[in-house]
Amino acid sequence: MISGANRGIGYAIARQLLNDGHRVSLGMRDPHKFRSSVASSAFQASDLALLHSYEAADPQSGERWVASTLDWAETVDTLIHCAGILRTTPLLFRDEQVSELDDLWRINVMGPWWLTRAAWPQLCQSGHGRIQVLVSMSGQRVKGRLAGYSASKFALMGLCQSMRNEGWSSGLRVTAICPSWVNTEMARSISSVNPVAMSQPEEIATLASNLLGLPNSSVPFEIKLNCGLETV
Repeated sequence: MISGANRGIGYAIARQLLNDGHRVSLGMRDPHKFRSSVASSAFQASDLALLHSYEAADPQSGERWVASTLDWAETVDTLIHCAGILRTTPLLFRDEQVSELDDLWRINVMGPWWLTRAAWPQLCQSGHGRIQVLVSMSGQRVKGRLAGYSASKFALMGLCQSMRNEGWSSGLRVTAICPSWVNTEMARSISSVNPVAMSQPEEIATLASNLLGLPNSSVPFEIKLNCGLETV
C-alpha cells in the first residue's frame, strides 16, 4: 500500500514496485482524476495494481482503503507513507495561520498514524511486514524558518521510532527515509537549488524497492539522503 501515489515520490515508488513485479495498492485523493491522466496508463493496464481513494485527514478513509486492499490481495505486508503537505508557517505565525498548523498535524502526523493503525494486524501477521515513511531531513534538523513543517516532521520521526519498537517482535521492520531536496513540484516551489542537483524521485523509488528485498536482520531504520552537504 502506497499513500500519495498519484504524484512525486509516491508515484515514482509505485511505478518502480509495479515494474519489479509487486502488487501495489495506490491510495490517492482523486482516483477518477488520476485515471484520466496519461500517468495512470501503466497502472490501469495491470492487474497487479489497485487504485483507491484515500484522504489522509480522514481516519475512516484509511480503514476503507485497507479493507478494499485485503479484499483484492488478501494480505497487506508493506505500507509506504508518501502523503504529506508543506506549509511555510513560521515560529511567529499570524493568527490566520493557526489552521496551517492544524493541517500539518492532521496530514503529516495523524494521517500516517491512523493508516498504520488500520493496517497493523496484517503487517504483523506476515512475520516480515515493512513500513517505509518519507520523513524528510526536516525531521532531523531545522534549517530556515519552516517551524510548523519541521515540527510535524520531527513528530513523524518519533512516530517511526514507536512503530519500530511496537512491531519488532512480530518481524515488522520500519525505515524512515529522510531526503533533503527532492525534485518534486513541492520542493521546486520553495527551493533555489537547481532541480538537476536535487535527489530524483526515481532514485528514491529504487531505494524503496531494494529495501523490500532485505531480510529482517538487515533492514535499516533510518536513511538520510543529502543532495548537499549536511552535518547531521
